[in-house]
Parts: sequence; structure tokens; C-alpha cells
Amino acid sequence: MSALSDQVVSIATLVYLLAMISHAVEYALGNGRARAVAAPTRELVGAAAAPGGVSAGGGLAAGSGALAGGGAAGGGAAIAVPDRAERIARRAGLAGRVAVGLTVLGAALHLAGLVTRGLAADRMPWGNMYEFVLTVSFIGVAAWLVVLVKWPFLRRLGLFLTLVMVLLVATAELVLYTPIVPLVPALNSYWFIVHVSTIVFASGLFLLGVIPAAAYLMRAGYESGKRSFPYTLAKRLPAAAGLERLTFVLHAFSFPIFTFAVIAGAIWAEAAWGRPWGWDPKETWAFISWVVYAGYLHARATPSVKRNVATWLAILGFLTVLMNLFGVNIFFEGLHSYGGL
Repeated sequence: MSALSDQVVSIATLVYLLAMISHAVEYALGNGRARAVAAPTRELVGAAAAPGGVSAGGGLAAGSGALAGGGAAGGGAAIAVPDRAERIARRAGLAGRVAVGLTVLGAALHLAGLVTRGLAADRMPWGNMYEFVLTVSFIGVAAWLVVLVKWPFLRRLGLFLTLVMVLLVATAELVLYTPIVPLVPALNSYWFIVHVSTIVFASGLFLLGVIPAAAYLMRAGYESGKRSFPYTLAKRLPAAAGLERLTFVLHAFSFPIFTFAVIAGAIWAEAAWGRPWGWDPKETWAFISWVVYAGYLHARATPSVKRNVATWLAILGFLTVLMNLFGVNIFFEGLHSYGGL
């Protein structure tokens, strides 16, 4: 089962990579629909201004007749460009649908890798950094698919989501991989499921939430007239207001779960170590993350605070989550040193 899990996770990484490439194709071709709308207008204006003694009204009529199937030379040019643009738009849509299908397949393989890992270990697959990162990333992609069902117009965010999936899952495989070992005695408790499941779920939602947060900052800059890197990356993203709203919804949903996870951890610490809080490095960074995310939600609810300022707090909050996940396990020693590295 352990070898099967490793193989399935490797295949899932490749599928996520293919999904990212398909999303990139859609992103590159995504303006075909706009060209299809704009092209007839340009051609008709050109036909109206063409030499030959035809008035503007006559040229427009001729162009309209050609669009309906007439044989005028100007009309033939007018129909050719939109046909090409429509084909590009259809190809972009097909690439997007293929990308979503591949993401679903990658998520199914991802889940299969986690289930087989848990069966091989005879426990929940959350005992070390490798398993934790795999689970958090799966929660992120599963939540993304739920968002996509509700708001299909956000599909182009899938390019950034699948990029994050490739980076996280590949890092877990290549850097964090740990053979299956029994749980350390302190983790043999029903609180292991209660505390870790909620912290994993909240972290996965925070992972997803940081993607529209970063996209909002780029798109808002692009909408305000900025045309330098990285704002140009947001040219084909959904409107900034929708991205900001999604950022808030994801964080407002995940923050209470994260709060419960921290409280459950304190109760578990009292049972395991005789004290609810000891400023262990992981406890400290969990508290820092809680404060930053609480600050984001407060700033988001305060009319005098600009939305981009509040969004930067959401991004800072996720950086503290990454510090707690990677930095604490790698650079610090404490009661929570279960990274397995």
C-alpha cells in the first residue's frame, strides 16, 4: 500500500501539471471572444470609409449585407476575422474544460494516495510534514472544485491553483517524503483526529484563499491603469471586486474552524503535557496566524480601511501559516517537532 500511495501521488503531480498547461492555453487564447465582437465593427468602419464613391450609410448597408451572406468583397473580409476569432474562443473554452477535467482527475488520484497511505500506516495520514502537506493541498484543490461549481466564471484562476498544487505536491515528494512510521506516543489520542483534522481543513482553505487575494491585488492594479509586471498577468482575470469577495468568503468561513483547532490543541496539550499553553514555537506561530487573520477580518469589516490593505493582511496571514508548517518544523525544536525530516 505504501508503494502504491507513492506511485499514485506521483501520477497526481503529473496530472496537475497537465491541468496547469491546459489552463495556460486557455489563458493565452482567452481573448478570442473579445476579438470576435470587435472585429466586425472594425471591418464595417473600414468598408464605410473605403474609396469608390460609396457613402457611409451605403458602405454600412453593404457590409451588413455581406455579413448576412452577400458577395461584396468588403463583406468577405468582415466575416473572415470573426470566424477565426470564434475558432480561437472555442479552442480556449475546450482547453479550459480539459483543464478542469484534469484537475478533477488529479484530485481523485491525490485522494487515493492519501487513503492508501492511511491504510498502509493504519492511522490517519497526518503524522509528519509529508502527509500534512499532501492533506492540506488536497483540501485546497477540493475546495477549489466546489468554488468552481458555484462560480464557473472564476475558471481562469485555475492556472494559479494548479501551479500551487504542482509546487506543493512535488515539494512533498522530493523534499519532505518520509517512510511510514508509527505515531509518537503523544499523538496517540482521539484529539489527534479532532485537532489535526480541523487545522488541516482550515489551512487548506487558507491556501485556496491566498490565490484570489494575490489575484485581486494584481487585477485591481491593472484596472487602475498599471501596465507593468505583475499587473499585466491579471489582464484576463475576473473583475477585481469578485476576486476580493471570494477572498473574504473563504477566510470568513475558515477562520472559525481555525479558532476551534487552536482551542482543541490547547485542550489536548492540557491532557498530554499538563498545561494548555506553553509558548512552544508551533503554538506561538499558530497564535500569530490567528491574530493576523483576525486583523484581516476586522480590517475587511472597517469601511475606512482600503480593500487592498486588508487583502495584504490575508497574504501575510498565509505567510505565517507557511512559517508554522515549514519554518517551525525545520528550524526549531519543540514539543510539536513531528516533521519527520
